[in-house]
Amino acid sequence: MRLREVVIGDRPRTAGLSRWIWRAVLRHPEIRIRVTMTSALVALILSTALCFALLALVRQQAIAEATRETAREGRRTVTVVNAGLLRERIAAPSGELQQVVDLAGGVVAATPAMAGRPPVRFPSPPSTDDRRDGQSCEVDAPGGDCFLIVEYRVGMGRDTMFVYSLAPVPGLFPRPLAALLLMLGVPVITGLVAYATWAAASRALRPVGAIRRELDEITATDLERRVPQPARRDEVGLLAESINATLDRLEKAVARQRGFVTDVSHELRSPLAALRMELELALSAPEDTTSPEALRAILDNTDRLTAVVDDLLALARLEADRNFEREAVDLSELADQEVLTRPRRTQVTVLAEGSVTVQGGRSELSRLLRNLIDNADRHADREVTVVLRPEPPATAVVEVIDDGNGIPPEDRERVFERFTRLAQGRHRDAGGTGLGLAISRDIAEAHRGTLILTDRSDGRAGARFVLRLPQ
Repeated sequence: MRLREVVIGDRPRTAGLSRWIWRAVLRHPEIRIRVTMTSALVALILSTALCFALLALVRQQAIAEATRETAREGRRTVTVVNAGLLRERIAAPSGELQQVVDLAGGVVAATPAMAGRPPVRFPSPPSTDDRRDGQSCEVDAPGGDCFLIVEYRVGMGRDTMFVYSLAPVPGLFPRPLAALLLMLGVPVITGLVAYATWAAASRALRPVGAIRRELDEITATDLERRVPQPARRDEVGLLAESINATLDRLEKAVARQRGFVTDVSHELRSPLAALRMELELALSAPEDTTSPEALRAILDNTDRLTAVVDDLLALARLEADRNFEREAVDLSELADQEVLTRPRRTQVTVLAEGSVTVQGGRSELSRLLRNLIDNADRHADREVTVVLRPEPPATAVVEVIDDGNGIPPEDRERVFERFTRLAQGRHRDAGGTGLGLAISRDIAEAHRGTLILTDRSDGRAGARFVLRLPQ
């Protein structure tokens, strides 16, 4: 039965069948099924190719054995010819097919099965050899359509004769039992590969199912839970490790956000309460309230609210997008501007070793220097020193040094946390929002730099903030 090809557009439908099957396999939602079907298809193709190769090898062996047997029978007849004992009928107890033909093409002798048949037509052996092997489908002989032929040349000159031994060419399956076993091996191998792949994939993906179920149950209220981590450090184990690390960061971020919201509420509540108190006093006893003093107090609390809101907006912008516009910025120029444009409680001195230029956001770096100088001005006794210098290789260093009481080593990282005020500095830090140093470090990190707090290099009391930025 012949399949009729159905054409859709310009492409045959049968030609796209295998491609459709492959796409269906790849689009299946379950990894186990995709992997199993892919492995089964590959095993089917490879085992089929191996089966055909082995069948071809078996057939080649059968042909080689038949050729050797035919050659052996031919050599027996050659021995008879050389001994001068050749008769018109060649003995053939097993039904061998042989002919002896003279130089003129006449049949001299033949086995019973080849008696009365035309002489075999086959090229003579080469001059360097007395034997030629081959196949031919143009031979008049019983038992098949195509035959293996082994030809021997005997004698010399006019006495030359040719001994032909023939055997039917073995069919496609010369050993049916072996061929059946090989063909049965194709589905067996495919099934075993599919089962092994399914079992291996199921075992490998079992931890993934446990991870997924645990993740489905984790909510914002129980971020302390973690996914199960397999003992094996394979891809799934590394995935579980990464998920747990992500959950750790998420838990810390949520905790920080909750603390941040609490701190913001507390920081905003104080100036709002002060504003409300001033307004209630003015309304309750308008004749006893000095208008300029009340307005000045309201303005101070409003300024404090504005500072907190501005710092919160700066933090939000830094966290949302750090890809701000960058340009060449002279830090020495920025430091001079910050010192000259705002009044200070103490004497601020800027010491710069020439132009110190970095690539960054001008407004962000200006806020960073302003925060550091303002913080030092609030905590210094009499003077603040700003030192700017280049440092190899390609690093800009800014040091902001004050002569205050300094900060103990155990508290030097805490000052960079949001809304952190140390007890010993609260009376001096009344004008701050508790966000300036946190914003400064975020800006430094956004520029791939660092900001640390350390001791003064001269050993005197005070704080020394060291900012390093790549040039």
